Amino acid sequence: MSIYLLEVGTEELPYKFIPQAIEQLNSGFTSFLNDNKVKFTDIKVYATPRRLAVIIDGLDDKTADEEKIIKGPIKNVAFDDNGNLTKAGEGFARKNNLTKDDLYIEDNYVHAKIIIKGMSIAELLKENVPSIFMKLQGAHFMRWGYNDEKFSRPIKWIVSILDNQEVKIKIIDKESSIYSRGHRFSEQNVEISNPNNYVEALRKAHVIVDQNERKELIVKRAKETAAEIDAEPYYTDDLLEEVTFITEYPVPALCEFDPRYLDIPEEVTVTVMASHQRYFALYKNSKLTNKFITMTNYLGSEFENIKAGNLRVIKARLDDAVFFFNEDTKKPLINFVESLKGVTFQKGMGSMYDKTQRLMTLSNAIAKDLGIDSKDVERTANLCKADLTTNLVFEFTELQGFIGADYARVSGENEKVVQGIKEHYFPLNAESETAKGIEGQIVGIADKIDTVCAVFAAGKKPTGSSDPLGVRRAALGVIKTILDANLKIDIDKYIKEALKLLPVKRDCADEVNDFFVQRMIIFLSEKYKKNALEACSAKNPLKDVADYVERVKTVQTMNSQTLIENANRVIRILKDEANSNVSETYFKEEIEKILYKEVIAITETNDYKKYLASLEALNPTVTKFFEDVLVMDKDENVKKNRFALLTLLKNKYEHLTDFSKV
Repeated sequence: MSIYLLEVGTEELPYKFIPQAIEQLNSGFTSFLNDNKVKFTDIKVYATPRRLAVIIDGLDDKTADEEKIIKGPIKNVAFDDNGNLTKAGEGFARKNNLTKDDLYIEDNYVHAKIIIKGMSIAELLKENVPSIFMKLQGAHFMRWGYNDEKFSRPIKWIVSILDNQEVKIKIIDKESSIYSRGHRFSEQNVEISNPNNYVEALRKAHVIVDQNERKELIVKRAKETAAEIDAEPYYTDDLLEEVTFITEYPVPALCEFDPRYLDIPEEVTVTVMASHQRYFALYKNSKLTNKFITMTNYLGSEFENIKAGNLRVIKARLDDAVFFFNEDTKKPLINFVESLKGVTFQKGMGSMYDKTQRLMTLSNAIAKDLGIDSKDVERTANLCKADLTTNLVFEFTELQGFIGADYARVSGENEKVVQGIKEHYFPLNAESETAKGIEGQIVGIADKIDTVCAVFAAGKKPTGSSDPLGVRRAALGVIKTILDANLKIDIDKYIKEALKLLPVKRDCADEVNDFFVQRMIIFLSEKYKKNALEACSAKNPLKDVADYVERVKTVQTMNSQTLIENANRVIRILKDEANSNVSETYFKEEIEKILYKEVIAITETNDYKKYLASLEALNPTVTKFFEDVLVMDKDENVKKNRFALLTLLKNKYEHLTDFSKV
């Protein structure tokens, strides 16, 4: 078994491209090996800002020999009357390096079995590796120097080794060698004698090539440095990934800024550090401190210049934040609402002020249906978008809602409104928390429904490659909020209400409804069976999402095949029949009376486990009904009455689910 290493060194790659490159290289080499029927045990892809590397272990020495049947001319063309090869037959044999004895006749055609010898893995790699690498795709690829080929950044060196032998390749204008390069401040000519030594050889040259190891090291060193002052580092997955892909040898440096900057909203300070400067904010006893960690890509022991440089940068950013905060808070948050008239929501759908008015109407209606005092809900809806016209949100757009909440607190708004303004944007992504307060829940639901309806009414519904205004996330946010808070909200009703409030009138309620249902099924399919979700969606699930989920839970545990068969038999017989007015006068058989009595005795409860048991109890009677009764009776009145009886039964089945989809 052999092991192969490819390392392509570059100038600093954009950090967002690196995870894409890792995935593409893994799938590209996997497909290449599988397509060529080359066995291997493992593929590892490593990446730093200055290199992309692939190590393939457990490779066969060569591709397997392949047996192939080839078809030649028709028998009468390949052989003459004496059984000798004709010119055509000789040509076929010569072309494939065959003799007359290698040929045989099948289905009146000449055939031959040939063996295609396997290719050495070294030759196969040499021929294919450059093209696999050049299939990488990413944003802003461009030509470098005088080359016609495009790549993310100029290629500086290439290492290509199979076991302890170089496999000579060329990518764009660079030829491979056995020499890699270490950290910029470390050894530059690192000889790689064998792929097995690659990771350790570069570690000695101060490069941690394994991104997962590097990520763990960043967290470990950040926590150790923070512990020196009894603090804890704050970081998000996005921050951790970015720092991982902008460093080759992460070394923490503890810095600090003037404590006066802690007077501005905490979210602003943390955002400046994390999102804008890639710093790790530090918390002590759950309170933000004026210290932070910057993860350097530095090998020395003298950090004073680094600390001073970082302090200058963060001071400038925080000075801007202080100025904007002071300017914004000179007037109460309510005074910013009028300015929303100058902010477009989306073309044809009015301004953000118009949207705010719609949210107030929709939120009041939801609050009324839930039996909630609408005073704080309406105030939250009125103020929830006001911070969009503030200086601070203009500078830090990702903090909309958070800034509004802080400004509302400064303006003297009550805490429910403050919380509602912040939480109405929740959940911020698929994994984040939903709103805890009822004000944020109601206004958030109204906001997201309005956004989805506006996009559909404008004829811009999402496609596979576009998601206008993030409507997929918005729909999912509505579903998650309702389920987490156990709210009884008729989404279908508010879709129709939201569409009425829009300036553009378009009848697309069914489209929006279907969109919400599909997003809900996709979201819940991680937890529940897909067929149960789809079967239960036949009865409009948006009327009561919590009720829908309870039906799904029951249906996916159902194990009565007899019930499913009986229900589907009823569905097939009835088709579009809808009349359920049964007259006992037209009963001819005793089993009809029994079935009717048992069906009307079933109460359509929302205790679905109990309801399922009552449907299963019907099985013997339904089975006997079909054994004893011919539904298509010659007497038209009797036939119609039996249809009505089965329609009544079908309605009972449909209270739980659409059995035809189970």
